[in-house]
Amino acid sequence: MSDGVVITGLGAVTPFGVGASALWDGLLEGRSALTRIARFDPSGFDCRLAGEAEGFSARDFVPKAYRKAVKVMARDIELAVGAAHDAVRDAGLSTRGQPLADGADPTYPPRRVGCHIGAGLIAADLDELTAALASGVDERGEFSLARWGDAEGGAGAMGNLTPLWLLKYLPNMLACHVTIIHDAQGPSNTITCAEASGLLSVGESMRVIERGEADACFTGGAENKVTPMGLVRMGLAGRLAATGDEADGSRVVRPYDPASAGGLLGEAGGIVVAERESTARARGARVYARLVGAGSGHAPRSDDPAVRARGLANAIRAALRNAGLEPADVGAILPHASGVPSLDAEEAEALRAVFGGSLASIPLVTLTPAIGDAMAGFGGVATAVAALCLHHRTLPARLHAGAPAEGLDAGPAPARDAAVSNALVCAGALGGQAAAIVLSSA
Repeated sequence: MSDGVVITGLGAVTPFGVGASALWDGLLEGRSALTRIARFDPSGFDCRLAGEAEGFSARDFVPKAYRKAVKVMARDIELAVGAAHDAVRDAGLSTRGQPLADGADPTYPPRRVGCHIGAGLIAADLDELTAALASGVDERGEFSLARWGDAEGGAGAMGNLTPLWLLKYLPNMLACHVTIIHDAQGPSNTITCAEASGLLSVGESMRVIERGEADACFTGGAENKVTPMGLVRMGLAGRLAATGDEADGSRVVRPYDPASAGGLLGEAGGIVVAERESTARARGARVYARLVGAGSGHAPRSDDPAVRARGLANAIRAALRNAGLEPADVGAILPHASGVPSLDAEEAEALRAVFGGSLASIPLVTLTPAIGDAMAGFGGVATAVAALCLHHRTLPARLHAGAPAEGLDAGPAPARDAAVSNALVCAGALGGQAAAIVLSSA
């Protein structure tokens, strides 16, 4: 019996709702969830559209005894917890926090279950932080470090933050809560490399299982940049479109179109269950896809897109080499496809460097016009979508309101049947990191 790595459970929280099935249905139908931001008033920002998972709360997806802990979960953590819950259910696993029946034993011993989740730099809640900062203002109306601290022998303004305040905003808390809830005591790690985070995490889970340190892993990523601070940061980075009064985000995000106005953000978490193939099949698990290759790279500092593309090209080549495949074996590609012209140019250059003239005949599955740029959440969500493409032998509908560059199969298209045996998922990142994974049909 083969002892490779397979994907048996898919979990997602996206602007289409909770569940990988909700995500898949939205993509098949060719819908976009990019609308005007509702969680806060975006009127002071140039970019006012994003993808929000409205109505979602992790309280609905944790054991009753754990609900108080949701108070110290930033939105990013909640997304990961909800996606992990969905992945466990979908995989048919039994865990401490999610038993298949009352008193049921875990499917795997806790020490044989790992967790690798990609995360971003979590922005503090502005109301929570500024309320404390305001109490640190001196008589002149200026912020005072003395008042913030303990200069007078009291608690200081800093004491107006809750004692567990920092625990809401540490990136490793996504994996922390998932492992506590499900009693995953095996190898655990957090990777914070922006858009590449989720894919790097999937690659690490694959290696951990391959070398025998775990039988199953939670893996993927989650992030919420749909916050005032997120809009400021990504706006200053030149990644967001000025949307004005536009109401339909799918008209704004146009991957690989040199005339695209820029990208839009979307909050999302994607967690999949990766298992050792022999144990997964022995328990009769449904296998969506096999995880056969992973690679990483780094882009050199340069103003030349061809030079910058080397990191992603190297990551893709490494993933294909690890999978024992050639570029001609790839039937679909799920790239980052941000809609930011400079980033898309680098990504397209990397794909051309690997696939050459055959790239024009390989369909690209682009998610950003539908759910926005999920940043660290991209890798987990895209891995789930790639697994569904292979499992159903179907490519979802593709939105595009512009004209992608020549030589790329990235224009508008309906959902269609596709005999795809191998799919590539890849992304570069804000800091130059790059990652790629290869999935094969089961």
